[in-house]
Amino acid sequence: MPTAKRAVIFVNGRLRSPGKMAALLRPEDVLIAVDGGLHHLRRLGLPPHLLIGDLDSANAEDVHWAADNGAELRRYPREKDETDLELALQAALQTGSRRIVLAAALGGRLDQTLGNLFLLMRPELAGLDVRLEDGMEEVFLIREQTELRGRAGEIVSLLPLNGPAVGVKTRDLRFPLNDETLYPDKTRGISNEMTGESAGVSLRSGLLLCIHTRRH
Repeated sequence: MPTAKRAVIFVNGRLRSPGKMAALLRPEDVLIAVDGGLHHLRRLGLPPHLLIGDLDSANAEDVHWAADNGAELRRYPREKDETDLELALQAALQTGSRRIVLAAALGGRLDQTLGNLFLLMRPELAGLDVRLEDGMEEVFLIREQTELRGRAGEIVSLLPLNGPAVGVKTRDLRFPLNDETLYPDKTRGISNEMTGESAGVSLRSGLLLCIHTRRH
């Protein structure tokens, strides 16, 4: 599998806007399919560089298509300690990429969606740009600061994880936060709006889960 500027991992969840997801991909991306997530890449006509997992939910015809188009296959037993997505994240890290996108990791079963979100807190991902993406929403952790790109009117929600997020400041959001503390049991950071094509968020301590919902 080649080294990557960015690794894009396709999971077997819901991809709300395949067209918008395809528009976000770049020719230099390393594409990784997680088991049944292969069908998203087949639909887009993009063979993965790597197909990984126990392959219990991947269509056999899709697997043959991937192999015929040069995909590396890493098959694991169904009984294992790691989820297929955890194995894919490890593979993505091996490419040397500092940016990882988890495509179609939102929606579907609630337990799997929450598990995918909590994976963002893995220690080895600290310092990397890791985002969950379905074409309509992107979800990622803010540990210090971030810059958002989008359009005016797009929704930005900031949710503290593992305790309060302290010293939260925003720029170019409709409802500004200026050195505020956000608490997990309060909804102060939900449903803000971008006022232009970019916005900024920073904090002094804690973790923020940022959910950026794009306009149709």
